[in-house]
Amino acid sequence: MQGKTVRHQYKIGAENVKLLYNIVPEAAVYLAERPIESIAKSTVFNHKPDALCVSGLTAGSPTDTQTLMKVKNAVPDTTVLCNTGCNKNNIIEQLKHADGAVVATTFKVDGKFEN
Repeated sequence: MQGKTVRHQYKIGAENVKLLYNIVPEAAVYLAERPIESIAKSTVFNHKPDALCVSGLTAGSPTDTQTLMKVKNAVPDTTVLCNTGCNKNNIIEQLKHADGAVVATTFKVDGKFEN
C-alpha cells in the first residue's frame, strides 16, 4: 500500500484511564538543556496530559518546591502533582505548590522504598 496511510484503531476499554506525564523523571536527566517551564508548556500542548508529575531524584526523595512552583506557574490550568517524597512532615509545604501528591514510600515500613 505504497503512498497510503493506514490507521488502525484498537479499543481496549480504557476510556477512563488518566494520563500522568512525569516531566522531571526520577534518576534521569534531559539530553537537551531546556528550562522546566518550556518542557511543561510543550508537554501540555503536544500531549494534553491529565496531570504533570514533578519528581525528586528517587522514590521517597522530596520534590524540589522551586521546581513545583515553576511548573505550576508555567501551566496554571493543568493539574501538577508532587510525585515523590511527600510525607507527614512536608506535605503541607508541598501542597502549597502542587494540586496533589502521589504517595507510596511514606506508607511503607519505616518510610523506606525497599520495605
